Amino acid sequence: MRYFIINLFSILILTSCGATEKPIKAVTTTNTSTSSYWQQHVDYAMEIDMNVNTYQYKGKQKLVYTNNSPDVLNRVYYHLFFNAFQPGSEMDVRSRTIADPDRRVGDRISKLKPNEIGYIKVNSLQQNGTSISYETVGTVLEVQLNAPIQPGEKVTFEMDFDAQVPVQVRRSGRNSSEGVALSMSQWYPKLAEYDDEGWHADPYIGREFHGVWGDFDVKLTIDEDYIVGGSGYRQGEPTVKSGKKTHHFIAPKVHDFTWAADLDYIHDSLKMPNGPTLHFYYKSTLAQKYLDNWKKLQADTALLMTFFSENIGDYPYDQYSVIQGGDGGMEYAMSTLITGEREYGSLLGVTAHELAHKWFQFILATNESKHEWMDEGFTTYISNLAINSLRENKNPKPLASAYKGYIALANSGVEQPLTTHSDRYALNRAYGAAAYSKGAVFLAQLGYVIGDDNLDKTIKKYYQDFKFKHPKPFDIIRTAERITDFELDWYFIDFTQTTNTIDYGVKAVEGQTITLERIGLMPMPIDLTVTYTDGTTEDFYIPLQMMRGEKPTSATIINDWAWAIPTYTFDAKKAVKSVEIDNSQMMADVDRNNNVFTIK
Repeated sequence: MRYFIINLFSILILTSCGATEKPIKAVTTTNTSTSSYWQQHVDYAMEIDMNVNTYQYKGKQKLVYTNNSPDVLNRVYYHLFFNAFQPGSEMDVRSRTIADPDRRVGDRISKLKPNEIGYIKVNSLQQNGTSISYETVGTVLEVQLNAPIQPGEKVTFEMDFDAQVPVQVRRSGRNSSEGVALSMSQWYPKLAEYDDEGWHADPYIGREFHGVWGDFDVKLTIDEDYIVGGSGYRQGEPTVKSGKKTHHFIAPKVHDFTWAADLDYIHDSLKMPNGPTLHFYYKSTLAQKYLDNWKKLQADTALLMTFFSENIGDYPYDQYSVIQGGDGGMEYAMSTLITGEREYGSLLGVTAHELAHKWFQFILATNESKHEWMDEGFTTYISNLAINSLRENKNPKPLASAYKGYIALANSGVEQPLTTHSDRYALNRAYGAAAYSKGAVFLAQLGYVIGDDNLDKTIKKYYQDFKFKHPKPFDIIRTAERITDFELDWYFIDFTQTTNTIDYGVKAVEGQTITLERIGLMPMPIDLTVTYTDGTTEDFYIPLQMMRGEKPTSATIINDWAWAIPTYTFDAKKAVKSVEIDNSQMMADVDRNNNVFTIK
């Protein structure tokens, strides 16, 4: 979709910047609700030597792992994501057997030649200086430890590995369709996460990611003519030796590290007042209209950054990079990769979505493999509001497309509950509608249930309590309950753990007597608008009994409705002409044909 944008920050100065960035500000969080919470920690130090002619690289990795769990660990696991880009891999076979394959993948992996595939080959691995046994199983390295890791213990793993960058197929790769040389995401042996649910060593089949919080120290050696951008803060100027430059980056308090490189990158930067420095990397060979779009994008990205910081919480890092690369748009630590040959509305829309992911996934780091709707849906919710804030003509229903997508899914017969693992959806389109549309409706409709002001408070409190952690689905609802003192487990259970639908209707109107009915299984409180025969209107609010409270409202509050009773009857003050359930359309009623009743 296209957006008409007023550029309010055109006075900000754009400069070409190679300055060293400051490290992340120290952030501490306290919350009694998470006082027993623990999470693992990892520190990566990596030295990478890239051959831009063969697209192969050698890596040395020193990893210090802190076991903050109360458990003794006998094994660890690493993700080797590039191994997915080989004929016969799970990603390849799944793409060729699912009913609606991703058009970007299709059967392309099955046709890769040996010099086009991706791989990460581990040559040696040591635990505290002693060699240990390991086995590569698809995209996972299974490691049997020489000695168990005790609770509270720090262990050092040292690894040598070789790797090859695959031809660009999905997210990562070389020589993209727009000619970007290297899009390097999920490119290194990445330690799998262990939490109170155990290990999360999921194979890479095509969906989302989960990682251990930690600090990264990366030294990348590459041909001196390549321009490099990505996660982290550059440490001084690159050193030059034998036609190669070594770039040094530090990325503290993140759970991933991504970079991109190209011969033709333009690098612009914009320092936000009292905010981070924004970096933009895009190819100088783009057509002029696209170059103009990338210039225009820079001030609007500052506006988006301000919107998210004000409506969720402060962005905690001192830099953010928007980089042309990848195969669409994908979020990473302190950065994003997006394709650059777009009309401006599309470029801005994707940038808004990926930037919002810095909060909903890269600061509030849910396990998006299991709970994809928490990052994709919450991001869709807030980015739609952010884009709307930039429009000259505001859309009164900026989330209408999300509601439309979810309601179509609910009526399609192919919906699966949001508890479905992201790789286990039967259809890609069912995954997309669930993760993006239903996930966005979850938040928007929560505002309908508890009130928009309470939703705003909930989002900010959720951010403050769970930033730099791994929040789980119920954490957002418990946050809302603490803000409102309502009981909201019914909302969470029905909307995320089942495919129960909302369907309320006006059953009958006789004189002043109105009868409503619950047709769907999911309970909801009801906003009702009554138009009387004299032309006046009155809003009513029918609380849901099991919610144990009423949202702030100017409507006339009448008796509670108990869920198990399928009908509800009350008398209005005067003769009724028409009745409408939820004229805001913020309740995701799957059949609005019965929401309006008019006396003929």
